[in-house]
Amino acid sequence: MSNLNDFSIAGLISDKNVIAGLSGKVVLAVNVASKCGLTPHYKGLQKLYEELQAEGFVVVGIPCNQFGAQEPGTPEAIADFCEVNYGVTFPITEKVEVNGDDKHPIYDWFTTVFPGDIEWNFEKFLINRDGEVIHRYPPQTTPEDPDLLQDISEAL
Repeated sequence: MSNLNDFSIAGLISDKNVIAGLSGKVVLAVNVASKCGLTPHYKGLQKLYEELQAEGFVVVGIPCNQFGAQEPGTPEAIADFCEVNYGVTFPITEKVEVNGDDKHPIYDWFTTVFPGDIEWNFEKFLINRDGEVIHRYPPQTTPEDPDLLQDISEAL
C-alpha cells in the first residue's frame, strides 16, 4: 500500500472507516494518549484543525496504549476526556498498536516511508492531498512548531 486511501481504521466510537472521508485533504496523523506529559498537544492540534479545516486540513488522532500504558481507557472514556478537557472535534480512531508484531498496517506504511519505530506518544505524520506521507515529526514537535506549520502551509 502506498496511499492513505488504501487503509481503513474504524472510528473511536463507531465502526465507520475514518480514512474514507480524507481523500484530497492534507492530514496530520498523530498517535495520541490521554495520560502523557505531551497530552496538552491536543489543545494545539484542535486549534490547527479549527483554523485550517476550511482549507482542506484535518488532524486524525490515533490512540495507542503502547507507551507507559498512557491510553488505558475505553473508547467512551477517551472520547469524553478529549471533548471535556480539550474540546476535540477532529476525528479520533480506534485504539491501535504502532510498533511490534501487531502494528496497524498504516503504521507499517508510515515507518516504511520514514523508517524507525514510533518513539513515543504524539509522533506526527503529514500526508499531502495525494495521500502520500511527506513528513515525520518527533513527539516533542508541538503543533505550534514553525517547521510543522510551514510544511502544512506548503501542503495546503
